[in-house]
Amino acid sequence: MTFQQPKPFDMTHTSNQWSTGICNCCDDIPECCFSFFCFPCFACSTARKHGECLCLPLLDFTGCIPPITLAMRVSVRSRYGIQGTIFNDCLYSACCGPCVWCQMSREMNVHGQTATLVRSQPK
Repeated sequence: MTFQQPKPFDMTHTSNQWSTGICNCCDDIPECCFSFFCFPCFACSTARKHGECLCLPLLDFTGCIPPITLAMRVSVRSRYGIQGTIFNDCLYSACCGPCVWCQMSREMNVHGQTATLVRSQPK
């Protein structure tokens, strides 16, 4: 009798698109509520999750296009190989700041998850 070992299960996100849309808050209600009720805290938490300075988003209150939000969005796109344009990044950052931060956080959550399957050895 021959046993075939299962292949490792790899649950990586390989698309070159955002895993969720800009307004897909239904995917993670608690995170979106956190963003809505305490946006500065949420943005700081998301920046920290990305490996940036915790207080970096607090510098975002200058100009029409929030520079930190824009830079973080470009950085997340670059890190995960997501296609897009600087025009769209500027547009979303200027018009939908909290939604942009939620989308970036959801993307980091998707890419940060690893699936580990435990298999038992035949006796």
